[in-house]
Amino acid sequence: MKVWFICFVVLFALAQLFDWIQQFTLPLPIYILGGAFLAVASNYEKLFGSYLGESSGETFTQQQQLDAASQPEVSTALNSQSVKEIQESEIIE
Repeated sequence: MKVWFICFVVLFALAQLFDWIQQFTLPLPIYILGGAFLAVASNYEKLFGSYLGESSGETFTQQQQLDAASQPEVSTALNSQSVKEIQESEIIE
């Protein structure tokens, strides 16, 4: 019985709230400000992302340079010889 009573009260409150919201109106400047806020919020990355992206891009390239410096270099002469040997062995077969 308690569950039925709680459900009735909640549904009654929701119905009354829905009726009140339907009669509630805002002045036009509030709608204009809300629309401007939504436009800025949806395009925030396009407007301010370039400024933030430049600084994060610099740190990203610095991190790549550090990663490249810490890895051992592979000799290109050895790689070209290996490729030539593989190509020659394929041609022979």
